[in-house]
This record gives sequence, structure tokens and C-alpha cells, in this order.
Amino acid sequence: QVQLVESGAGLVQAGGSLRLSCAASGSIDSINARGWYRQAPGKDRELVATITSGGWMNYAGSVKGRFTIFRNNDKNMVYLQMNTLKPADTAVYYCKVVDIWGRPSWGQGTQVTVSS
Repeated sequence: QVQLVESGAGLVQAGGSLRLSCAASGSIDSINARGWYRQAPGKDRELVATITSGGWMNYAGSVKGRFTIFRNNDKNMVYLQMNTLKPADTAVYYCKVVDIWGRPSWGQGTQVTVSS
């Protein structure tokens, strides 16, 4: 099993930046992919960014060029650097990992609020 703990919640003014962190523990070697998702009130959870064990990255079109997903060298941490934030980015952000068997693990979620 993989356990995830997120941090980085904050209230940010439009145009500002924020970095989210996700610490993984447990069966880290079983992780095949990591990612960030977000869910706004009344809306479905959507993919924001993913990074595979090989380092390939993918972004939602709405955040491409503004957000960056990256991990540390030990690969126990994954981050989401969010720049040029917009009010539409306001959501609860969730860290997610998928193991080599395709089983997902989710973080508890962290609130990001962007004011205009």
C-alpha cells in the first residue's frame, strides 16, 4: 500500500503562485505513475498533471504552460508548481499514485483558493 500526505493549501491572489507537495510512504517501489487531480464544488474530479516512473509528463490543456509537475531525486515526493493562478483554478487538489497493478491511492486533498 502507498500512503499519501498532501500539503500546500493556500489562498492566493490571481496571478500568484503556489506549490503543492505530496509525500508518499509505504510501497513506494510499486508506484508506476503519479499525478495531481482537482475537484471544484459541484464538479467532477479532473486530471491536472501526471508524471510516469520514466519521467514523462502530461498536463490538462487548461494548465499547460502554467503548472509544472515534478518529483525529487528520491522519488518519495511529488510537487505541483502552480504559476499565474486564475480563479478557475480554485478547487480541492488531490495527489494520486497508481501502482504497477493499476491500483490507485489518493491523498486527502488540499484546498487551493484563488481570489480575483
